[in-house]
Order: sequence, then structure tokens, then C-alpha cells
Amino acid sequence: MKYLQITSIALLALVTTSCQSKIKDKQITPIHSEVPAQDLSSYETAYFASGCFWCVEAIFESVKGVKEVVSGYSGGKEKNPTYEAVGYGRTTHAEAVKIYYNPKEVSFETLVKVYFGSHDPTTVDGQRPDMGKQYRSIAFYKNDNEKKIIEAYMTKLKNDKVYNKPLATEVTKFDIFYDAEDYHQDYEKKHPDNSYIRGVSVPRLKKFQSKFPELIKKGNH
Repeated sequence: MKYLQITSIALLALVTTSCQSKIKDKQITPIHSEVPAQDLSSYETAYFASGCFWCVEAIFESVKGVKEVVSGYSGGKEKNPTYEAVGYGRTTHAEAVKIYYNPKEVSFETLVKVYFGSHDPTTVDGQRPDMGKQYRSIAFYKNDNEKKIIEAYMTKLKNDKVYNKPLATEVTKFDIFYDAEDYHQDYEKKHPDNSYIRGVSVPRLKKFQSKFPELIKKGNH
């Protein structure tokens, strides 16, 4: 998926190569580590999709008040989707993240701000270089209050004319979230030398952090 093979003839591959074209390479770098189980029952949850979940996971994990972020699949109908099926567009799911957060430290409104501030919500079906329905922009809500918060923020973006194109973000009632395979979790941390991480994930993370330094955990700048 994100394993970009750059040649002297194609230096623009970082920009033009999509994640799913590298799915066949995924088995060369998986890391399976035993992570101590955490009690996350006291935390609230939020769900978003905005392109490659490696990128989105790293962004939200850098935010104050966020305890844990899990990469996975949501927004579709198929049960127990796999990385290959989602990545090749064989399901109706999107790569998404599940966020465990402390509402005393960070509000859902702030997470919505992080979400819209960390990707281009006007891009239809993807975040470059990853294009396809599986990389579409989705803001999930679990209740009417969360829906109102998302829609109010989108209205503000429109009224403030932040973008010169219509928002493409889907506002969708949350149904179910499937955890991605183990080797996708904390991928940016485990594979800092991966070409996709260096060329796409890290720049996207740094761009977000430079926009909202007040939201970033100490030591994550």
C-alpha cells in the first residue's frame, strides 16, 4: 500500500503512487509486538476517516487528551474486512481511526477541529497520493449532539470561505468499527524509515502540528 518505489525515472512517485498499489509489499515489514492491555473503559470514543490511516493515527495521537488511537475500517457494509479487500476497493469501507480521548482534557469539538484541520475535506474520494473510496473523508457521529457539532463546524468553514470548493466530507451515523491487522497499529512510530512515512505521513503530521501547536502533547513537536 504505502511502499513507494522511487526510481531515477519516476521521482514524482511520492506524489502519484497510491497506497493500494503497494499492498503486495505489506508482508515484508510487519511487526507483531506484545502491547500491554489498557483499560480504556473510562475514555470517550470518536471515529474519523481522512485518507491513509497511518497518517491519521499519528496526527490524533499527538493531540493533548487523546489516550489511544486504533487504525481500522468503517463506513461500509461488509463484515470483517481485510486490508487487502479494503485497499483494493473491494469493499464499501474506508480506512478509519478509533480515538480514545479524555473529555476533561479535549472536547469532541476540538477533535472535529483537528479532523478538518489535518486534511483537505474538499477532495473527493481520497487524500493524495491515496485516491479511491477507501480513502474518502468521513466524520462519524454516535449521537445527535455529535452530528450537530460536526455540521456546525462545516457550516463555519463554508461561511468563513476557508475553501474555494465544496466540502466532500460525508457526515455518517457510526455503526461498526473493525480493527486493522496488528502490523498497521502505530505504523508511523514503528517504521520511521519507510519511504511513505518519510514522504507523506511525516510532512502531513508536521503541517498539522505547525497549524495547531497549542493542541500538541509535549514532546510531540
